[in-house]
Amino acid sequence: MNRTRAQESRAAIEKLYITMRHLFMRGSYKPMGVSGESLVESLLVLSPEIYGLLAQDEKIELEGLLYVMERLPRGIEECRYIRLISREGYENSTFQPIIPAKRRRSCYRVDQDQMYVEMTRGRSDIYDILTHLTFLYVESEKIKKNGADAKGRIGLNWEMLGKIVEKEENGEEFDREVACSYLSHVIGRTFDETHDAVMKFEASPHANSLFRIVYHLGNLAMNEGTEGKDREISFSATLRMRVGHHVYGEMWANKIKAVLFQHKLIGRPIHIVSANLHSFVNTIYGHQALGLKNFEEIEKVAMDISINAKNNKAKEILAYAKANGFIEVNDESGTNIHVQLIDTAGMSEETILEGVSIPKDEKKKPVILVMDYAFGEQAYECFDELLKPYEGADGKIYPLDVVSCSIMGKAGILTGKKGDIMIPDSHVFEGTADNYPFKNELTKKDFEGFDLGVCQGTMFTVLGTSLQNKDVLKYLMESSWQAIGLEMEGAHYQKAIQSESLIRQSIRKNVKVLYAYYASDNPLETGSTLASGALGMDGVKPTYLITYKILEKIFK
Repeated sequence: MNRTRAQESRAAIEKLYITMRHLFMRGSYKPMGVSGESLVESLLVLSPEIYGLLAQDEKIELEGLLYVMERLPRGIEECRYIRLISREGYENSTFQPIIPAKRRRSCYRVDQDQMYVEMTRGRSDIYDILTHLTFLYVESEKIKKNGADAKGRIGLNWEMLGKIVEKEENGEEFDREVACSYLSHVIGRTFDETHDAVMKFEASPHANSLFRIVYHLGNLAMNEGTEGKDREISFSATLRMRVGHHVYGEMWANKIKAVLFQHKLIGRPIHIVSANLHSFVNTIYGHQALGLKNFEEIEKVAMDISINAKNNKAKEILAYAKANGFIEVNDESGTNIHVQLIDTAGMSEETILEGVSIPKDEKKKPVILVMDYAFGEQAYECFDELLKPYEGADGKIYPLDVVSCSIMGKAGILTGKKGDIMIPDSHVFEGTADNYPFKNELTKKDFEGFDLGVCQGTMFTVLGTSLQNKDVLKYLMESSWQAIGLEMEGAHYQKAIQSESLIRQSIRKNVKVLYAYYASDNPLETGSTLASGALGMDGVKPTYLITYKILEKIFK
């Protein structure tokens, strides 16, 4: 039987997943050697949308390259050795941490050849970075080929690009258009495409110039081919020992529960929310401090804050919040998940939103726990630990009275456009038989009448945003699954909620769950993938609308 492209792609995703787990347990591998060959082949078969022209022989994928470089440490393209580590004390060293803006992780340039990258967010984080690195190595081989002539000798354009990069690194002036001409031959793109890409890289403060990235990627590939200087990715023994054991999730959850205990909040009704760290504080305290009466008024203030408009109310709202029950819990565990506690008993107002009152009984006044977004499997690790009872210094066990769990996030949509809203009624974990149907307290009807597209149905929790192509996505959407979107955390959150409420019985069985996502991209639409850029101001309305509706539901 002939397999469809969707079947081949899904098999490639599974093979990638298995291979990465094997290489991780093995401890090290050479990405362009025999051990890394399986990763490269599977990625080329899959040819993910976010990596665009990856499967083409000569053309370098430029948007995908920028997307990846903004999520990796600056200068990684110069390093032969990349070592993935746990938190192992480098934060106490004299090494200056390098933190990519689009993926918060501490990285350390140990010397000219070595980059150490801290992985404290679990397996999903490791698979994410390995996929991006495999993409870079595939592109580096194209650069090596394009930089040589038909007989394998170094070409003139490559020599001239090297001189340009030397000038740039020495801070000397050079003719950018001439440099683009050399570069266009090396990356197999037109002069216009090259010039536009150079400008995009220069506009990004989080990556080196395209000239430097291309030259150093190609140079490492050439040195491997001619001088035997192999590139290598390795995993520290401590990282391999800690992954899967909830080390960071346990530290993170214990600190939060200790703060709840310290402020005498541990026995109060708790509503846990996974979201951003601005919309809930701005919505609740915007209503209380400024008297904002409805969603439209809250949206207007949020827009001003988002664009940093003159005289915006961000500082005023935050100052009021800190005087009225708002507590910040900054992460020190390495999870990169900061937390806000909102104690409604510490508020001077009687309402959370217009017409939505706080209970009068002091013991029934709820606490809202807002945690920043988790990453993939990290969601299970952190949520599972958070929902467990707290063991105090006095040896007593204090269960949390968790009334509701709300998950708000960004996701790729399959049946709409950027900025639309998705309401799941089940999560299916890609590549497994795991599926989690649930009763969502939020419904499609809650969001109608606000000039935003809304869809309701099954969502897929995927292994990685960069492991999808149109064939797989069309299958998920058009088959009996009828998927409306894809994200990375939903199944992991629900797995923790169900295990703690129905099996371990750490929290009440009838805990309410509320899930809603807004579309950050449409991977089926050319020009609307994640590599096309952030959602920007179009994300403000759906973010604050979901926030508003979650607050309405949990308090009514």
